[in-house]
Order: sequence, then structure tokens, then C-alpha cells
Amino acid sequence: MDTAGLRTRVEAFTREHDLIAPAGDVTILVSSGPDSTCAWHVLRQLGYRVSALHVNHGLRGGESDEDARFCAERLGAEIVDGRGGRTEDELRELRYSFATDRLRATGHTASDQVETVLYRLAASGVAGGIKPKREDGVVRPLLTVWRDETEAYCRAEGLEFRVDSSNRDTKRGLIRDEILPRLRELHPGAERNLLRLAEGRRAPLDELLASSSGSKRLDLGGGLTAVREYDRVWLERAPVSLEGEVHWGPWRIESDLPGLKVRAWRAGDRLAGRKKKIQDVFVDAKVPRSEREAWPLVVRGDEVVAVPGIVEAEGVRVKRVAG
Repeated sequence: MDTAGLRTRVEAFTREHDLIAPAGDVTILVSSGPDSTCAWHVLRQLGYRVSALHVNHGLRGGESDEDARFCAERLGAEIVDGRGGRTEDELRELRYSFATDRLRATGHTASDQVETVLYRLAASGVAGGIKPKREDGVVRPLLTVWRDETEAYCRAEGLEFRVDSSNRDTKRGLIRDEILPRLRELHPGAERNLLRLAEGRRAPLDELLASSSGSKRLDLGGGLTAVREYDRVWLERAPVSLEGEVHWGPWRIESDLPGLKVRAWRAGDRLAGRKKKIQDVFVDAKVPRSEREAWPLVVRGDEVVAVPGIVEAEGVRVKRVAG
């Protein structure tokens, strides 16, 4: 676990959203869990003047008292009585009713952000997320950090934490334990896509298409790359090791030579041992511009050793099959 890297991310997010003044005072609302424990430690390491506050709702009897004792002894937290709330909303309002004369921070993470988006989508049809700063001034400096990262951070830094046994009985617990695992089965990038939705960021493909200046490449997964060169965009297959036979569009390419790959043409490609650009090879062979991006090249490292149908190479056998 790169604990220094995590702290750098938190500091960058804090500065970007002006959450805490440099070396300023901040009170962390701690629960004894890994998220708020991580926030408490990270902000101290970043040079902020950190204090802690624990609101004891008393919902779990002796377990709640143990949480309070842990926060007092390990994090130096002030303990306040927060009994009286029944619903999750009432308990939240109670927690935020204390220490309003100070700058307060919570340990909300990117994982909480994703769970919030899903809940609000289901409850209201609006994909609202957690704000870096609440209207009452409470700040969330860990919104770019995932929950598994806070646990890893605590372990790497030797920080003990406690796990709330009632978490699974909440709405967040239902989303965390049942809904999100099913979404991951649908698509492994589900959580990051939901986080991007919460943050109002455009999809990477939208960003690639948004400009026509310069060039950009985007890995789409599944062996496909989207490529933009100025105002032209095309899909490109990832390089494939030439071990036996490779099928590339209408081409069948075979070789027993070691270290060869088949890939698409890239601007600046040249023939191995020669100065001639592959672009000029295409021009001389009268290959239409629209077909060049899909034309396979046989390469060793960065050198092009064969251009199927145009430039042959010893040990490389090529056949074009009519489609």
C-alpha cells in the first residue's frame, strides 16, 4: 500500500476544493471504523491541526460504548451523547448538530459516493452524489479514496479500527453487500462509472471525441483501442503475438519466427532497416486512406518487417481471404 501516494491524493483534492486551510484546524467526526480513522491519520500527517469527535448513539449497547472508548483512547476524541434518533436521517442530523462552531470533516469515501448515487437514483431518479463540502460547512476530503484503500492504509500504518456490526442492516449495507456485487458481474467498471456520474465527469470516449486537435488513444477493453488523429477517429485492435496463425480482418498471417506481432498501422511507422515510411508504402500501393488504419502490419518491437499484400518478409506467410 502506497500510503504516501494516498495522502498526496487527499491533499490534492483538499486543495482543489478548498476544504481546509493549509495547516488549519479541523475536527474529524470519527466512528472507530477504518474510513474516519484513515481520515484522522492522513490529515494529521499532512500537517493539519486535527481533533476528533465521536457521537455515541447508543444503538448497540455495550458495542457502542466500546466504539466510544476506542475513539477516546486511540484517537483522543471528545465523546458526546447522541441518543434519540430512530431513522438513518434522524441519526445523521443528530451527528451534524454537534461542534457547529468548528470546521468538521467526515471519512466519506468514493465507495460511499457510489452507494449514495445508487440510492438516490432508486429513490428519486436523480443521480446526486455527496458534495465535497456540505451547506453547513462539513467537508469530505476522502472522496477520491475507496473503502478498501482506507482499510489497507490503516493496516499499513499500524492503525487499529473497529467494524460496525449493524452496517449490513442499513440501506447502504444492502447496496454494498447485494446490489454492487451484481453490478460488478454486469461490468467490472460499474463502480468507477457510477463515481464519474456522481462527479459530473464526461466518459473517456466523450473526452476523446470532444476535440479535434492533436492525437489521443483510449483503451476500450476487449483488445480494442479508440484512436483520434486530429478530426479522424477509428478503432484499432491491440497487438497480437504471431504464434502460428493470426486472423486479422480478411488476412491470414502465419510465421514460426520468434518475437513477431501483428498490429495496426501507426503514424511514423517505418520499414525495418529502411527509411521509408509505411504511409508512403500505402501511397505507392494505392491503398485508400480509409483502409489504412485497418491494414495489418507484422512487427518486431517497433520495426515493421512485413506489410501483408505489399511488402513480403522471409518466414512470414500471408493469405487474403475474400469476404
